[in-house]
Amino acid sequence: MRRRSVNKCAKAVWFAILATCIGCAPARIQQISNAFVPPTPRPPDIVLADEVPLLPPADVRVQLTLAPRLPHQRETSALPSWATLLMREADWHVQAGWQAYKASDLERARSEFDRAVDLLLAPREPADPQADQAIEKKLEQLVQVIYRFDLLAQEALIEPHEPIFPGSPLDEIPSMTFPIDPALRNRVVEEIRATCSQLPLVAADPVLSYIRYFSSGRGRQILLSGWRRSGRYRPLIQRILDEEGLPPELIHVAQAESGFLPRAVSRRRAAGLWQLMKARAAQYGLKQTPYSDERLDPEKSTRAAARHLRDLYHDFGDWYLALAAYNAGPAVIARAVERTGYADFWELRRRNVLPRETSNYVPIILALTIMAKNPAAHGLDGVTPDPPLQHDSLEITAPTSLALVADLLEYPLVDLRELNPALLKDTAPAGYWLHVPKGVVSQLAPALAAIPPERRQASRAHRVGEGETLASIAKRYAVPEAWLIAANAELGSRLEPGDWVLVPARGQARLKAPKGKPTPGRAQHGPVSSPAAHAGAVVKPGATLSASTRARVAARP
Repeated sequence: MRRRSVNKCAKAVWFAILATCIGCAPARIQQISNAFVPPTPRPPDIVLADEVPLLPPADVRVQLTLAPRLPHQRETSALPSWATLLMREADWHVQAGWQAYKASDLERARSEFDRAVDLLLAPREPADPQADQAIEKKLEQLVQVIYRFDLLAQEALIEPHEPIFPGSPLDEIPSMTFPIDPALRNRVVEEIRATCSQLPLVAADPVLSYIRYFSSGRGRQILLSGWRRSGRYRPLIQRILDEEGLPPELIHVAQAESGFLPRAVSRRRAAGLWQLMKARAAQYGLKQTPYSDERLDPEKSTRAAARHLRDLYHDFGDWYLALAAYNAGPAVIARAVERTGYADFWELRRRNVLPRETSNYVPIILALTIMAKNPAAHGLDGVTPDPPLQHDSLEITAPTSLALVADLLEYPLVDLRELNPALLKDTAPAGYWLHVPKGVVSQLAPALAAIPPERRQASRAHRVGEGETLASIAKRYAVPEAWLIAANAELGSRLEPGDWVLVPARGQARLKAPKGKPTPGRAQHGPVSSPAAHAGAVVKPGATLSASTRARVAARP
């Protein structure tokens, strides 16, 4: 087992974690929530234990009454007194760190957390198996609580109106404690021997546990859902991983993180196929605005995640440590390596110096990889992946309603949303490259160009059907007929099938009918709007979505 030292910069790991959370948050995003989906649950509260009747060291005597407590060992009578006192002193340093954190004294918080961990990791002679076991358990509890402080710091940055999206599969996958079937171990060992993989594969007990989990029940459902959806993005992801010089097996990071749901959001508010946090996404050039979040864009987020993984491998020189750092953050892993002297994931896991989620994260990735590499052995050869999503792109020059685009293309709005998961609203802002079905850009570009820019956000387009009149169209869209006349100044009294009518969205636009009698004439083929045709039209500022549009937005997946 190889050892590796880490430079002194890692000494500030908790400060780095907290400072990143406090100081690197991108701009506020105002987004739409879905009233039909229950709120994402908050992480469970930190366990509060009884007061410890032991005074803390003189230099850390602070008010601790509201601080979260680590669970204490209730049955400590058999332990040496020094072990009991050692664990209680570590508790006090955690309490002091929590109080410093609440007071925004991040340097003091980092120092107190470090002292607590140092106490429990200090060499002890002679060895006492019972005391060592109790101290190791306390260390695991302490690591989890400090990790929670990181989550609390990140949660404090979450805006109150973020949208509610599908959760990450990692939020559902439990810690594995299944007994290992020797037959399964032997079979997996043989599969690994016959498998070609750039990512090292091992048949460790945690990996076998997750293979068993993904073979039945809820785990099987998670596996099959992600396997089917993977077909939509597999060509894209494999191309980018190859361009960045990364193992193709890293596609299973996206499978574990999101189940290939591009709009997945975890409890920690990581988002997208690769579950990137806001600060990390900004570090790799992904932009977030009130209208769009590039973490949800499959291509852009895959590029950012690939470069982040490549940087982590460059820093740690080991794929298991790089994957662990992707989950917990590089500072957490660097700190664990520095404290133990072991640059080996399995040794760090054995010593309980990793967050529990991270200690399970790498085995999950390996289990998914082994099963995907041997589909017949794991019942995946009969599951057909979805076809790849293919699209062309058109740059939007003015804010444009997705409903208007869907009308002009006569394409389902829900499918257009699926092609554009990075959009947070049903409006594509100026400068956004709108993804549309293959081969329709030549049809859409001139159709949009014929509509005045100021009208594209608040209009629908309707192709006239057999027997339809202005009155029937106005009734269908719940707008006054006069609005249609004002928005389509060259419309005559008679419509013909195939004509296009521009329909102002109710609640977003208020049109004043032009004075005098409308100019007679037939409806034009194609969008009928022109700058001259809207000389008498007025759009009220500050208008809101219509009730029907709000209902559609609330019901979107």
